[in-house]
Amino acid sequence: MEDYLQKCYIPENHTDLHFLEEIKPYNWLEYGLKRVIDFGVLVLFLVHTFAKPIIAKKQKEQSKGALYFLQDRVGKDAKNFKCYKFRTMNEDSHHNPYTQEGDTRIYPYGDFMRKVRLYEVPQYKNIFKGEMHLIGPRAEWDILVENYEKAIPYYHERHLVAPGITGWAQVNYPYGANLEDTKQKLMYDLYYIKHWNLWIEVKVIWKTILVVVGKKGL
Repeated sequence: MEDYLQKCYIPENHTDLHFLEEIKPYNWLEYGLKRVIDFGVLVLFLVHTFAKPIIAKKQKEQSKGALYFLQDRVGKDAKNFKCYKFRTMNEDSHHNPYTQEGDTRIYPYGDFMRKVRLYEVPQYKNIFKGEMHLIGPRAEWDILVENYEKAIPYYHERHLVAPGITGWAQVNYPYGANLEDTKQKLMYDLYYIKHWNLWIEVKVIWKTILVVVGKKGL
């Protein structure tokens, strides 16, 4: 079933968990290859350079406030870091950990940036700092992670590796809106860590391009 679905099934009765023994951090060679792949972030740096003035102008017209949105996210070994994104919501919006369809907190150009994933571009800074990879499990908000680890068995295992801007779970499962979605995405994350190789990186990059071109949320 794991080979067919390409995700690690987490049994509800916590039996047959031998697959967890095979979920380990990258070895030195795999990590080196990951960092080489991370050089692809130079493309994001160029996109950021040209897009920044346009985004700043649109924000000023539609939603005054900070250009960037910084938030504590959980990285490798469960260590927090500040994740950079272009701000897509109005400042001082009401709190809701999940983005909803037609979310009124998002201003028009912010909605466009979400659809084409442009708001993720500033995370090139996190990759340069070694806090993220180009590809990996999604970097989740620390407040959500605290709740997920209480509710979802083995959620902590995804922190064996650094998160990524895009990843196996993001391109294979729609945007999560509840705990069940989060559990499903965890299964894909665990599969990615367990079966990491260059071919799965290529597939993630290709699927990410298709998502961006198709303007579908990750």
